Amino acid sequence: MRILIVTDAYPPEIRSGALLMKELAVALREKGHDVLVVTSSAPYGDTVENGIRVLRIKMPSHHNVNFIAKGLSWLMMPFLFYRAVRKKIKRPIDATIVHSPPLTLAIATYLVKRHYGAKYVLNVQDFFPQNAVDLGVLRNPLLIRFFEIMERWAYRTSDAIVTPSYEHRNFMIEKRGVPEDKVTVVRHWIDVKPFKEIKGTGAYRSELRLESKMIFHFGGVIGPSQGVDLLIRLAERCAPMHDIHFVIAGEGTEKAKLERMVKEKKLTNVSFRPYIEKEKYIAFLKDMDVGVLTLTSKNTTPAVPAKIMFYLASGLPVLGFLHAKSEAHRIVQEARCGYTAAYENEDACYETLMQMYRERSQLKELGENGLRYVEKYLTPEVCVSQWEAVL
Repeated sequence: MRILIVTDAYPPEIRSGALLMKELAVALREKGHDVLVVTSSAPYGDTVENGIRVLRIKMPSHHNVNFIAKGLSWLMMPFLFYRAVRKKIKRPIDATIVHSPPLTLAIATYLVKRHYGAKYVLNVQDFFPQNAVDLGVLRNPLLIRFFEIMERWAYRTSDAIVTPSYEHRNFMIEKRGVPEDKVTVVRHWIDVKPFKEIKGTGAYRSELRLESKMIFHFGGVIGPSQGVDLLIRLAERCAPMHDIHFVIAGEGTEKAKLERMVKEKKLTNVSFRPYIEKEKYIAFLKDMDVGVLTLTSKNTTPAVPAKIMFYLASGLPVLGFLHAKSEAHRIVQEARCGYTAAYENEDACYETLMQMYRERSQLKELGENGLRYVEKYLTPEVCVSQWEAVL
């Protein structure tokens, strides 16, 4: 089967969605499918990577920019993608998978469906525009209505929809009226082999001068949805405990604000790092003690932070401060790999952090539980078979 994957992010760009799409592409390729990718991630051009043809289309920036710039880029993207596909791909396409967000890429996939007769599979990770409305990022009633119409059109015109959790599936059925038989759950996945090959050396702990500290690490996008400011407030409460340190690695629209908070509060137990490429990030994670998830309760739609996969594959115990509808609560409970608390209850979050601190002798056991869980249920080999059934 010839399969086209449509995604705004793809490695070497360092985003969880980019890595998910690459691992899906590689897993499908290894099952004998002819896989093509169209993306806006640099370096631009028409290349072959891991036996996969990748069309990289130059676009105005749509990460770490204001909503107007992001919106304009999102509106341009599907038409530039489709034009490149029409120009470069002359052979038939059997199926196309689109990663959403951005929701507008559904337009490109629909056009591919019309021209090539391909089956159109919509992979919904977040519910736009509702998540933008919840966070106060999108307020204009006309724009909200425009994107709501586009959202329903995307669900209606797709041949199948894949979501990462049953909470996502139930939301689509109950809140958006999508037929039950149209929505399939395929959970996030990760290839654990690179994580087993790389060992922790202590080099990053030494570089940060944190050899004797218990390190709580957050890695990924630092935006309104994540609500990482909670960690700064918790760090302030933990200041009397000199053996606790927080390391926040990533980029996003909220990072500068967090850095100002740390400076104003004169906190010495918080460090910031930029994004770290995957191979180095695995070694980095091996030097951390706890992987932290945050997801603000302003979100009213389901969400599963993909960074949990990196923590589990690294053998890191997980500490989650999440809104009530996040399936990550259930994953952590099922895997017996850590603890979670409701994001909006700061006292409960602090007590949960303190519980992990007091029980730090069990960190290794919690991390091993998480690794076993991901090896059993969340590898590409397990999940690609579920994708093939949809395709």
